[in-house]
Amino acid sequence: MNTPQHSDESQALNKPQALDAPQRPSFKEAIKFWFWLGCISFGGPAAQIALMHEELVERRRWISEKRYLHALHYCMLLPGPEAQQLATYTGWLMHGTRGGIAAGALFVLPSLVLLIVLSWAYTAWGQHPWGQALLWGLKPAVTALVLQAAHRLALRTLKARWLWALAVLSLLGMLWGLPFVLIIAGAAATGYYMSRQPTSGAVAAQDTHPEKSIVNSPPPATRSAPAWLDDDTPAPAHTHYSHPRLVRALAWGVGLWAVTLGLIALVFGLGHTLTHMGGFFTQAALLTFGGAYAVLPFVTQAAVGHYGWLSAAQMMDGLALGESTPGPLIMVVAFVGFLGGHSQALFGHPVLGGIVAACVVTWFTFLPSFVFILAGGPLVESTRHMPSLAGPLQGIMAAVIGVIVHLAGVFARQTWLPGGWHMLPDLGALALTLLATWLLIRKQLSVFKLLGLCTALGLVWQLLL
Repeated sequence: MNTPQHSDESQALNKPQALDAPQRPSFKEAIKFWFWLGCISFGGPAAQIALMHEELVERRRWISEKRYLHALHYCMLLPGPEAQQLATYTGWLMHGTRGGIAAGALFVLPSLVLLIVLSWAYTAWGQHPWGQALLWGLKPAVTALVLQAAHRLALRTLKARWLWALAVLSLLGMLWGLPFVLIIAGAAATGYYMSRQPTSGAVAAQDTHPEKSIVNSPPPATRSAPAWLDDDTPAPAHTHYSHPRLVRALAWGVGLWAVTLGLIALVFGLGHTLTHMGGFFTQAALLTFGGAYAVLPFVTQAAVGHYGWLSAAQMMDGLALGESTPGPLIMVVAFVGFLGGHSQALFGHPVLGGIVAACVVTWFTFLPSFVFILAGGPLVESTRHMPSLAGPLQGIMAAVIGVIVHLAGVFARQTWLPGGWHMLPDLGALALTLLATWLLIRKQLSVFKLLGLCTALGLVWQLLL
């Protein structure tokens, strides 16, 4: 007769225990966390977003699952590095404007410092045999990472024939030399048109939350644990939308951009390298839909072909160094800036010119992201949904796949045919690229382990030769 009681006790033991919501993290505690995150955020945006989910939602419980995914959805609709924007958005939710600025800046600063050091080392020892051996091993890994990015995005995006057609057309457009801006604009218009058609509306709605393929759902026990910023937590005062606040935030952002670029142009002149960098990387920051791999062809085309800040081979070397550092991959622009300032010996000193140019490039690349979050955050918190953007975003994502495949082809040519089409291919680099691609896509090897493996194999290969 005691069986029902025993069953009730068993159910009580198996039922997750209710947990108290954690205390509000102090600003000092948050700063320590964001700096730590900026130092260990290897592996690209998918790994960084998953790491933030694990730390913010599951372990520390500073923010709920729904709030986190809502913030991520907004960041993925924006141009710019979504992981850095997500950190900025979360920091803003927790501690207002100062929290957003601290979170976004600390997510970038460790990578900037490290890339400046690596860029200096590259200019000093990049042509040394051991330096060449390291880069020889890293280049096939970079090509494989670009192919993996295209493969992963294709699995998540290409759900209909018109999306496949957009991807192919964008690849052909890049081969024909069409401007990147024109390709993205055409894809957005096509996506908007197709999302209005009754036969493709369901397809357009299928992937309006691509972040769910990046962040795994937490276990039931974690879901029942309340967060400090939970689903039903009253919205903090600074997240309430007001039109004057939006105008003020936009005025601050646009004003900072205009003042800094204007001062550079006033002091150095409109034709100076720093002025060109400020204007160009502002434009690039507004076109980075689909992540860094999507905008790199645009940056490469201008930095190599138009401005001559570096060569195509150096651009690939920079991407290899960028892949091996924490922070957003778009930080490779700091390498572009450093080499541009170094090669032209700005201020009469190559290293000083490189450092200043790297900082200028980073400022103009990330300033729009801060403006998008700090100005648009209250509006997003009040509306919660942006369904009208789903179609254009899906069209852009499909076109980005073709752009990324074109970038992989450019890097493959630099890796496999370093001497040009008239020379024999580098069979060792070709074999290492195929191995790295297989390890990434089929074996799900981490980026950090892949880079270490390819570097070691590159050293061994060059030693044997």
